Amino acid sequence: MKEFLHNTWKHRAYLVLAMPAVLILFFFNYVPMAGLILAFKEFDFTKGIWGSPFNGIKNFMILIQSKRDFIRITRNTLAYYVVFTALGTVLNVTLAIAIDQCVFKRCAKVMQTIMIIPVFVSYAAVQFIVMAYLSANTGIVSNITGIKTFYTSAGYWPTILTVVKIWNSVGYGSVLYMSVLAGIDTSLYEAADIDGASKWQQIKYVTIPSLVPMITVMLLLSVGGIMRSDTGLFYQVTRDSGILYNTTQVIDSYVLHAIMKNSSFGFTAATTFFQSVVGLLMMLFANWMVKRISPENSLF
Repeated sequence: MKEFLHNTWKHRAYLVLAMPAVLILFFFNYVPMAGLILAFKEFDFTKGIWGSPFNGIKNFMILIQSKRDFIRITRNTLAYYVVFTALGTVLNVTLAIAIDQCVFKRCAKVMQTIMIIPVFVSYAAVQFIVMAYLSANTGIVSNITGIKTFYTSAGYWPTILTVVKIWNSVGYGSVLYMSVLAGIDTSLYEAADIDGASKWQQIKYVTIPSLVPMITVMLLLSVGGIMRSDTGLFYQVTRDSGILYNTTQVIDSYVLHAIMKNSSFGFTAATTFFQSVVGLLMMLFANWMVKRISPENSLF
């Protein structure tokens, strides 16, 4: 304890600098976790959170017993996570390498700026962009292809949502990998060039291996959100259309729909608690796997 207090006092300047971030993390991330008790209660507005009666795991059983809905939303959530993560990672890395290798650096910076812009566009606005392309009467794509059933056929929407997600996130997602590329020792490329390596060989044997640690960390962090989805994408872009639920409804949009419909806060709290527990277990498992294969790339 004496050594701990001595080190704390010795590094007090760093402690003061970190204090605002620690307080924000505590009050906005940890204090609200007390609300998880709602998952085990029958919420009553007149009694409040703490006065409402306990109902055990009834809220969880409601989620599991709605077997058809539970299987559908879980399947969609996992499927979209795999597609978005796999395709997004490949495109993020590819775009970062392409911009880094671009000979015209000024042009590369302009392209990077343009590709980052979509992430700042709200999905509330994106839904109108999608409508402009896909609406039955005035949609550009609908008129060109002759397909007037985009908003009534669930089969089209996995592709539509994937395109929208990639358009929205890839430009911004590539920035992190570009920062890694900027830190690669140029002597490695010079040595490879002297050895007669082509540009593709330099990318294959120098650039990509240098990106592997960051790719691994980003994948491990994303696994924690395996049961979570972008609510704006699945709720607003699809306009919460019931006819599209078979391929567009995920757990987060299901929870939001449940809140709007019946305000069952105990049930929605149980659902989000389920998401968090599964995400935590998956992240721990993924980190354990990485630690066995490549310990230097694990989170802990």
